Amino acid sequence: MPKSVFSKRYKLLRNLLVVERKSAGLTQQQLAARLGKPQSFVSKFELGERRLDAIEFLAVARALGADPYAILRKVERAPRGGTAR
Repeated sequence: MPKSVFSKRYKLLRNLLVVERKSAGLTQQQLAARLGKPQSFVSKFELGERRLDAIEFLAVARALGADPYAILRKVERAPRGGTAR
């Protein structure tokens, strides 16, 4: 099993978070400010250089005004397998 940070499903999760951020009209800097984190935190998880744990994912989704469960349902329905490097 590949490391989840390189899986297609994790890439989808990252992409969904980027879409949600842009849909909310937020920059990485603005999202980072809502999270009380540096902008590099957002950049690194969006690029896949850093993994989000479950608690961080919930905080990010809530800071975006997004439903974390809806995001996870989209990831769950995505095909499994392979790496997305």
